[in-house]
Amino acid sequence: MRCRVCGGSLEARVTDTPFKTGDSSIVIVKSLPVLQCPQCGEIELDHAVMLKVEQVLASVGRNSELEIVRYAA
Repeated sequence: MRCRVCGGSLEARVTDTPFKTGDSSIVIVKSLPVLQCPQCGEIELDHAVMLKVEQVLASVGRNSELEIVRYAA
C-alpha cells in the first residue's frame, strides 16, 4: 500500500497515537496497530482498527483533558 501524502510504501507498525476528542480533550491510544510511512511519518488505520478506536473513544469520559488507554484487539 502507498502513502497518500508522499507515495512511499506503508509499513505495519505498533505505536501510540493521539486523538483529539473535544476542544480541550486528547486521548492517547497505546499499542495501536497502524500503517506508517517511513518517509513522511503519515499514519493510516485499517477499517477494522478504526471501528475499534471509535468504540474506545466513545467510552472515554469527556471531562478529562488527557486520557491514556491501551488498544486491545
